[in-house]
Amino acid sequence: MSIKIAIVGAGSIGFTRRLVRDILSVPELADTRFAFQDLSQANLDRVVTLCRRDIEENGVPAAIDAGLDRAPALDGADYVINTARVGGLEGFRTDVEIPLKYGVDQCVGDTICAGGLMYGQRTVPMVLELAQQIERYAGADRTLLNYANPMAMNTWAALDHSPIRTIGLCHGVQGGHHLLARLFSRHAGRKVAKDEVDIVAAGINHQTWYVKVLFEGRDWAADLLPLFEADPEIRQREKVRIDIIRRFGYFSTESNGHLSEYLPWYRKRPGEIQDWISTDAWILGETGGYLRVCTENRNWFDTDFPKCSPSRRGSTPRTSAATSTAPTSSKRWKRGACIAATSTCATTARSAISPTTPSSKCRATWTGAAWPSPGSAICRSAARRSSAVPSTCSAWPPRPQSREMSSS
Repeated sequence: MSIKIAIVGAGSIGFTRRLVRDILSVPELADTRFAFQDLSQANLDRVVTLCRRDIEENGVPAAIDAGLDRAPALDGADYVINTARVGGLEGFRTDVEIPLKYGVDQCVGDTICAGGLMYGQRTVPMVLELAQQIERYAGADRTLLNYANPMAMNTWAALDHSPIRTIGLCHGVQGGHHLLARLFSRHAGRKVAKDEVDIVAAGINHQTWYVKVLFEGRDWAADLLPLFEADPEIRQREKVRIDIIRRFGYFSTESNGHLSEYLPWYRKRPGEIQDWISTDAWILGETGGYLRVCTENRNWFDTDFPKCSPSRRGSTPRTSAATSTAPTSSKRWKRGACIAATSTCATTARSAISPTTPSSKCRATWTGAAWPSPGSAICRSAARRSSAVPSTCSAWPPRPQSREMSSS
């Protein structure tokens, strides 16, 4: 018998599609019935279109129903996944830019510190309401899988105030697992697959640690530092994580950017932040990096997605539920056409503190809030720290570090 999974906040571009793909990659779950719910019909329609296209491409018998009302989505659900961003990108922008105005520099700003607290004030009431609704419509014995930040605050609140079993999810463990496989590949002189490295991670989500790392019969958990230091690229990209290994002896599951804002030492003084981050990718520490990436993704849906023909987007009507019953023939999940991995422009859209300037073609696509305006707090922060300020920030020339913005 198939199970029903309700996804609340299913209009999330970043999470819903990947979650559906991961769930349906398990053969026993190929006939899952999904119930998508979101407050935004436009966002919901886009994600449903992409997910149905993926289901069609892979020939699995899964089904999707979608709507704005939470009650029918929760009714009879076996599991509920929360991916809601309360306040949307507009609220997220305040979580990053208001603290930055007062010298609190965050890469993500959605878990702890000022941004996490602001986000938590918006989100915890929604999580408690959701837990009550799950109890009413699905039953008190159901499981809530929380994938929304601030992770610890949301999960803690639900566990304290509801009988619903709540589990906090994060993909940091998997990301670090991939990095470990790369380190062992260099060490062993051959390609090491992730499944050759057995791990045990423990801690409080979002601050967990690899307490066991088994490779070729040896536990490397306390001996990873030489492997990190032997890789020149990783040495430049993972400075905070390497420093934490030096000081505490163990490797953290959190990305370099996340970890830099979870601890009080690395983003405390504007003049020193550059010593600990990399602008190769936003997740390595870019100021407001996650906000930028989320905004770019949303802009793509507003600009390029409508240009996809209905046949390439997937023309299944929104109320339809059925797909092919053929089993998937490959372990690799295939993505449907016209996907949001989108444009090569994203690779040139570097950090708000990077000198990289996008091509005119990219500028035509990545418009609006995706690029920092000259007066934005992100540009002002860039100007304080570096002479490498992008052209969109050119109205804010570099200036000496503002000591009054530093934390004591």
